[in-house]
Parts: sequence; structure tokens; C-alpha cells
Amino acid sequence: MTTQSPYWNPRHETMGRDELEALQVRKLGNLLSWADAQVPYHSRRLRSAGVTPDSISSLDGLKRIPFMTRDEWMQGQMGHPPYGPILAAPQDAAIRYHLTSGTTGKAPIRVLDSMKDWEWIAEMWCYGFWGFGVRPADRVFFAFSYGTFVGFWGAHYACEKIGCLVLPGGNMTTEQRVNQILDMKATVVCSTPTYALRMAQEARLMGIDLAGGPVERVILSGEPAGSIPATKKLIEEQWGAKAGDTAGMTELGTIMMFECDHQPGGAHIIEDHYIEEVIDPDSGEAVGYGEPGERVVTSFGRGFIPVIRYRTRDLVLKVPGSNCACGRTFDIYDGGIRGRVDDMKLVRGTNVYPRAVEAIVREYEAIDEFQIHLYTADGIRDEIEVLVEIPDASVEAEPLCNDLAKTLADAHEGLRFGVKKVADETLPRFELKAKRVLDEREVVGGRGERKQA
Repeated sequence: MTTQSPYWNPRHETMGRDELEALQVRKLGNLLSWADAQVPYHSRRLRSAGVTPDSISSLDGLKRIPFMTRDEWMQGQMGHPPYGPILAAPQDAAIRYHLTSGTTGKAPIRVLDSMKDWEWIAEMWCYGFWGFGVRPADRVFFAFSYGTFVGFWGAHYACEKIGCLVLPGGNMTTEQRVNQILDMKATVVCSTPTYALRMAQEARLMGIDLAGGPVERVILSGEPAGSIPATKKLIEEQWGAKAGDTAGMTELGTIMMFECDHQPGGAHIIEDHYIEEVIDPDSGEAVGYGEPGERVVTSFGRGFIPVIRYRTRDLVLKVPGSNCACGRTFDIYDGGIRGRVDDMKLVRGTNVYPRAVEAIVREYEAIDEFQIHLYTADGIRDEIEVLVEIPDASVEAEPLCNDLAKTLADAHEGLRFGVKKVADETLPRFELKAKRVLDEREVVGGRGERKQA
């Protein structure tokens, strides 16, 4: 690529669909051959379904390959600790260990990476950073802790590969991060959407207006909020910068989609390195463009762990790449990752999705932080309330809370929401993935387990 090109990989990002699908089929054959030869666990699964490395001649043949689920991956780890029976290389060939951020009460997925993995991981982030306009002259600040959660590790290496000045922001307080962003004149900041808002809040307390600062781009990852229009608009206003969404997962080690600088309301799938299917989460059958469903990923880049038809539980809606004027042929996940299949909460017969609640709450600029709280009243009745922080003393809290409650009810078939103002700085803040749903309902009438989400 040249500095004039808007694409990191011009040939692949603009190739015709027929050529792209032929590339995917060829890579799929290589992946199946590798998995069949190196991983007995995968070989048994494939052959029990009648699939051999040379038996898939088109993308339509994908449906013959069994799905793999997170539960199966975790069960494999428990049966063959610590990594399960899915490694395609000896453990002593690994150079890095990572694990998922995890869910309360569940063990994380553990992965190993080789040098090949990390070369590829950085390359995938290069697609995204370059596509959003990052160039060698940029100074990129990473506002995350450099731990075992994979986070922005790959993005760090991608920026070095591009030629940017990298500013690692681990082991710092929020105030220290804000100061370093300004002192080093960072032009790009990378964080979760929640933490981008947290840094802006801290800057205001310090008497600093980030909108007048050096940052031109905020690159987001880790939460669906990066593609929620109201949240993104709030971040862009508070930083005075363009905000772009990305999404990845530890199982892949890297991102599989990125928002380009045309900001088409969604993110391009890196389709020369992945096959991304969208299925009905109940039937497992494929759904078409414009229909919501669960994303299923097959990855061609892993050097240690074959990832074949992995059910992610992510909710997405795929549209053609032609919906964006950037010239890429890569399909788009409209609205990015829209949430999780298992995020939905049933409250008195009404489906409530945390993303939909956040999209409404973020329309109220006076609200700094919020939390969704579910509980059981009188031992029999499910209730839902939204706790909000409104630090501006000039804002009348009661009318705002009443208006928010009405708006939430109108969007949820008349379901009654309580909205309650709480003291400033009492709701949890998050540097990594935010968990804003506290479900403390009792188990009544066999409704099942309640947990913090």
C-alpha cells in the first residue's frame, strides 16, 4: 500500500465478490487440511459429519461442518487442562498466553499464540487503523491495562508496523492518562467506549476541555456501545474527534471488523481472513442480508488454534459492502455488534436489551453514568429501574428522570421503568468491558438463575 491509498490491502479490500468467495473457499480447504492433520479433536468432528478436507467446494458446503460452541471449548479445557484438546502445535512453541475477560461465575477461555499468530493479529489491526485514517505521523495512546486480556495488544503492534509513535497507557490513573494524552499531543486514543467517556469526565473535573485538544480520532473496541449512534455522538462531542468502532475476540486473538473513515453506520468484515455467517440462533439456519442473527466465525489466520464455525453469541445484522461509499467490497455489520444472544432480559413478558436501553439513556447529555437494575418486589413481581448520575447541579433531576422513564416505556411496549438519581461517583466505572446490568431477581416460579451481566 502507499500513503495515498485509503486501503491497507487495496487488492483484497476491493476485489469482486466472486473472486473473494473463491479465495475464501481455497483458504477453507487449507484450514480443514491443517485441522484434520494436526488436531484429532477436529478430525473426529469433521469426519463424523462426513467432511474431509477436499469435500467442500463452495461456501454453501459450510453448513455440513458442525458448529463449535463456547461451552464445548470450556468443557474441553476442563477435560484436558489447561488449554483443551484443540491445539495444533506443541505448547512449547507458544510465545504468548491470553484469556477471555470472562463472565461472572464462569472460567475464562485460555489461548496460546505463536509468532505467526502475532504477525497476523497485527496485520488485522492494520486493516482497521489504516481504514479509519491512522497514518505514520500519528501519535497513538492506548488507554488500557497491558494484562492477560487481549484488549488492544494487537493494535499496539499494528501501530508500530504502520510507523506511528506508540504511547502505552498501562498502570496509570485516569488523571495521569489524560495528562499524558495532552503532554504527548496524542492524535489517536484507543479505549472502550465506556472508558472514553470516563476520561472525558475526568478531564472536565480537571478543568480540561478535550474537544480543544490534539486528539483527532478515538478508536473504540470491547463493547457494543462503539456503534450505538447516541454513545458515539457523545464521545465525538466530548473529544472533538471522530470515533470509530472495531470488534474482536480472544478466541480469534484480534479484530474481525472495523469502521472505515466514511463511517457508514457499521463496520466492514475483514472477509479475506474470515468467513462470517449469520444464523438464526434457535434453528441454526442461515439468514439473509438485513436480518438479525447470531454471528458464526471461521478464521484463516490462527497459527495455534483452528477456529471453525465458532458460534460467538454476538447479535449482528449483515448488509452489503456497497452500502458504504469507501469502495470496499467487504460486507458490513450494520450497527456493529448489537449485543449478545443471551443479553436479553425478560421483564413481565417484555424483552429488554441493554443496548437498546443505552441508546436511549445516551440521548440525555446530563447523565454521566447509569446502571440497569432488576429485582423482585414483594417476592412475586419483576421490576426494572435505571440508576443515573446527574452531576450538573443546574439540571432538575426529577423532570429528567420522569421523561427518561416515559421514553423507555414507549420503546418497550409500555413496560414500566423506574428511573432514580443516585449520588455522583457511586456507580461503577470500567476500563475494560462495562457491566451495567445488575440482575438481583429472586428465582420465582422456576424462572431460573439471576446474575450480574
